[in-house]
Amino acid sequence: MPTSTPTVPAPAADGRGDQVRHSINVLSDRILVQMPQAEGERRSRAGILIPATAQVSRRLSWAEAVAVGPHVRTVKVGDKVLFNPEDRFEVEVQGDEYVILRERDIHAVATDRIDGGTGLYL
Repeated sequence: MPTSTPTVPAPAADGRGDQVRHSINVLSDRILVQMPQAEGERRSRAGILIPATAQVSRRLSWAEAVAVGPHVRTVKVGDKVLFNPEDRFEVEVQGDEYVILRERDIHAVATDRIDGGTGLYL
């Protein structure tokens, strides 16, 4: 299976100090995901207002897969993945923040590719 090459620009200085754009290839069983922008305050299902500064212990997070390595079997670019935010490595590329995960650290995948189901691969 070929490696996915995302449209994520990697900064590299050339001789003039300008930024040159390179594509990023994710290696092995790694997945590059982008977290949704923080929305600040949120509400629980019961209508309780939860401030942005509130810490929720052991809460899993959803993110969108931007690139996958050649040994990733279940996740494709564009899928939403559920993972523990404590098991991640953050990287910033030209002002955008991304997270690198291992496939084994993903708990669920939400995708349109699964026919006749809920869209969740658990």
